[in-house]
Amino acid sequence: MTDQRLGFAGVGRMGTPMVRRLIAAGYPVSVYDTNAAAVSALTAAGATAAETPAELRGLCDVVLLSLPTPEIVQAVALRPDGLAAGQGAGIVIDLSTTGPRTERQVAQGLKNAGIAMVDCPVSGGVGGAEKGTLAMMVACEMPTMERVRPILETLGKPFHVGAEPGMGQMIKVINNLMSVTALSIASEALVLGTKAGLDPDVLIEVVNSGSGSSNATMTKIPKFVLTRGFDFGFSIGLSAKDIRLCLEESDALGVPMIVGSAVRQLLTVAKGDLGVDADLTEIIKPIEDWAGVTVAGKKARG
Repeated sequence: MTDQRLGFAGVGRMGTPMVRRLIAAGYPVSVYDTNAAAVSALTAAGATAAETPAELRGLCDVVLLSLPTPEIVQAVALRPDGLAAGQGAGIVIDLSTTGPRTERQVAQGLKNAGIAMVDCPVSGGVGGAEKGTLAMMVACEMPTMERVRPILETLGKPFHVGAEPGMGQMIKVINNLMSVTALSIASEALVLGTKAGLDPDVLIEVVNSGSGSSNATMTKIPKFVLTRGFDFGFSIGLSAKDIRLCLEESDALGVPMIVGSAVRQLLTVAKGDLGVDADLTEIIKPIEDWAGVTVAGKKARG
C-alpha cells in the first residue's frame, strides 16, 4: 500500500485500465465518472466511488484526469461542484488531450484553488494503458514531478518536457497530427495500389521493408485495416478534435500547416460520412468509395 491516495476522473476506455494498474500497484483509488456501469466495475475491483469532482478531491492527495474533450476537463476542474470547489488533493494530473490554451486556463483556475497542475497527455492507446507502456509528456515544476513520478511510472514512461502547463499538450497535439497524417497517406496509398491491381498485403510488406514505413503501416494498417476489423479503439471524432487543437495553435503562432490542413479535411469528410464514433482506422473508407475499391488483406478476403 502506498502513502498517496489517488482520485481518478474519467474511467472510459483509457481511464479504466489505468485505474486497474494503479489499484494493482497498491494505491487506494477513488473514481468519478458519469457512467455508472464503469464506476461499478471499478468499485468491484477495489476502488471507492465519488459523486462529484469536489467530493473526489476530498478523498485523495492527487487527482488524475482522463477525459475526452477540453470542455469536459474545464467543467470537471472548475464548475461549481468541480475539483476547485473541494478541499483535499493538492495536485491534479491531466492525462487528457486538452490543448495548450485550455490547459493553461484550467491550470490557472486550479492554482487559484491551491492545486498544482501536472500537464501530462499520453500516447500509446488502450494497449499502452493496459500494459503500462504509455509515453507521458509531463510539464510541471520539478519538485511536483518528483512527487508524482512513481504514479506516472506505474502507467508508462514519463518525459519531463518543461515547467509550464500547456507544453506537454503542445507536444501531444503535434504527435497526434503526425500520427494521423501517416495513417491518412498510407490509406490513400493502399487504395491507389489496390486500384492498380497490387496485392495490399504485398504492398505493405514491401513498404515496411523500405523508407515508406511508419507506425501506421507497421501496426494500424495490418492489424485494423487489412483485417477489416477497424477496432483500433480511438474514434474519428476525438482525432478530429486533436487535429483541430493543433491547427488552432499553428494559426495562433503564425505557422502554416498545409499538409495538416489537408488531413483535417479528410477527417472532416470521414466524420461526416461515418459519424464521430467510427474508428479512426475507418478513415480509409471514403477514399475507397471515391476509388470504387475495397482494401482487404488475404485473411479478410478469405
